[in-house]
Amino acid sequence: MIDNLEEMLARGNDSAMLRFGLGSACLREKRHAQAIEHLERCLALDENYTAAYNLLGRAQFKLEQLDAAKQSFTKGLEKAHATGDIQTEREMQVFLKKLASD
Repeated sequence: MIDNLEEMLARGNDSAMLRFGLGSACLREKRHAQAIEHLERCLALDENYTAAYNLLGRAQFKLEQLDAAKQSFTKGLEKAHATGDIQTEREMQVFLKKLASD
């Protein structure tokens, strides 16, 4: 799957959705640094892509970048609340609580 998405990117089809797909696929394959790169680019293209904040925070958490993860989840919570994305908001609240207890 990643290969197909990377081919699309190489053809110049860069978009927030494509970067989110790449970030998500990299995260599933435990390629956390690559996931972060794609998710940060996704958010540069669309700062309201709330699910990207969620996955970005998770990837940062996996690499023990706890301050960065907290920032991603916090900003994502603000965006999710503003856009009415209740499910993503709840997921990020759970991770923020986990970070607070560590």
